[in-house]
Amino acid sequence: MKIEKLTENKIRIVVKLEELKDSNFNVEDFMMSNVESQKFLLDILNRAEKEVGFKTQNCKLLVEGFSSLDDVFVFTITKFAVTKKKRKNFKLQRSKKSHVLKNPIYQFSTFEEFCCFCEVLKKSNIPISSIAKKVSLYLYNNTYYLVFYSLNLNYKNFKKLFSFLSEFAIIVRRSSNFEAKLFEYGKPIIKQNAFKTGIKYFAS
Repeated sequence: MKIEKLTENKIRIVVKLEELKDSNFNVEDFMMSNVESQKFLLDILNRAEKEVGFKTQNCKLLVEGFSSLDDVFVFTITKFAVTKKKRKNFKLQRSKKSHVLKNPIYQFSTFEEFCCFCEVLKKSNIPISSIAKKVSLYLYNNTYYLVFYSLNLNYKNFKKLFSFLSEFAIIVRRSSNFEAKLFEYGKPIIKQNAFKTGIKYFAS
């Protein structure tokens, strides 16, 4: 399990499903928003407070989770201050996009994160030439977005590739408005073959 503090008010948790099985918890429990999921989230919050100083006392919480692969579960927790003391509330937004999207967009907080991903990808020796028709990297609002065009749904290394990717980036909840802004106002950093170019020039 990896807990990362994205901002003062948001953290990201990446969990492999085998870890959830070890703790007698599964994705179905989370999606059903039952007692087990509440207990699981409280345990995560306690751990996040100890490891990254993410305190949630007297805060309202927004929890967003999805399973991008068969063996990786990713979710973010955002806290909002409230004026009066209240019990912690969990508002779960469950993504129905549990399968691989044809044109997914992934968000990197920094360019360094993209470079680190390219280093891991280089060492893995995963073939990347047939992953999609085109993979581009954009800069928009000081954030980097990796865009897959016409993902090859017959690609045999989805599981491993997106497992690595989920360690460094989060999938974007796509909308036509966001895509239009990204393509119109975003700055293309790598127009073609973002993986190949990243590995060649930015991976050690």
